[in-house]
Amino acid sequence: MFGAVCGLLVALLALSLLSWTTVDGSGPATDTVAGRAGDEGDDKPGQGAPVEDTPSGHRGLPGTTVPDRPVGRTALVSNPLYDTGRLSPLPCPVPELEVESAESMDGFLHRVADCLDDAWRTQFERAGIPFTPPERVFWDEPGVSPCRAYPSAAGAFYCSASGAVYIGTSDVVEKWNGSEESVVYASLLAHEYAHHVQGESGLLEYYHEQRRLEPDDAGRNSWTRRSELQANCLAGAFLGSVRVSYPLGAEDLSALLDDASATADREDGPEEERTHGSSDNSVRWTRTGWDEQSPGACNTWDVDDEDLVG
Repeated sequence: MFGAVCGLLVALLALSLLSWTTVDGSGPATDTVAGRAGDEGDDKPGQGAPVEDTPSGHRGLPGTTVPDRPVGRTALVSNPLYDTGRLSPLPCPVPELEVESAESMDGFLHRVADCLDDAWRTQFERAGIPFTPPERVFWDEPGVSPCRAYPSAAGAFYCSASGAVYIGTSDVVEKWNGSEESVVYASLLAHEYAHHVQGESGLLEYYHEQRRLEPDDAGRNSWTRRSELQANCLAGAFLGSVRVSYPLGAEDLSALLDDASATADREDGPEEERTHGSSDNSVRWTRTGWDEQSPGACNTWDVDDEDLVG
């Protein structure tokens, strides 16, 4: 009996050792919560996992679909951005602007750009279109962009090749004759930013394709005017949406509309220079944006009356 018991104990001990050796010999036991957390570190879900470029050029997490931007004529006249309603009135208190100080202008422009980023990111989310804010180059020394060198005669421009807004912190003050109305500089930035909005919405690609097909200046300029007037309207929509927290009052609106008139085409200018629309139209579209605060009110491409975009 004693021998049988000893034999049974020896057999059980051997089986236990065999089982332990099998687990240990397979390497570290990582199939536990603690083990997986240790292997993956502090990555959030999706981080570190392989991602693929979508046709839009944006990256999405595995198992998710990132929508493409609209293309062709649809992007122009029936863009989903037009159906997103009024811009959200996100708070945008801006700092006091000292126009003679390049540092003050730089801080002011960055604050307004932050507000533009927030406003348009929200709008693009509603539209289901991917959106990346533009880069910012607020220069105080000469430089070169992929589109042109700067300083430039305009004092500000948008370059689609780099996806960036360029503004000279001192140049624009000189160009605007030292105006101390901060809204004119905010409007300038919002206008150039609006060209980025056009690009991110898929609109600019079709616009450039069709504009290149025009055989003369008159045809090409008719496309350019619609683009510039839409940018005026989109800038007005943004400024109208933040006018409470900015704050902007009746005098600011008057300065904004005066500026829209001053930057329009000259009434007696030659056809090859008519690229921004008449004074009346520049004011009309800017005011429409201010009042309606909606991208849908800025559809200059689906307007039958040519007088409104001339």
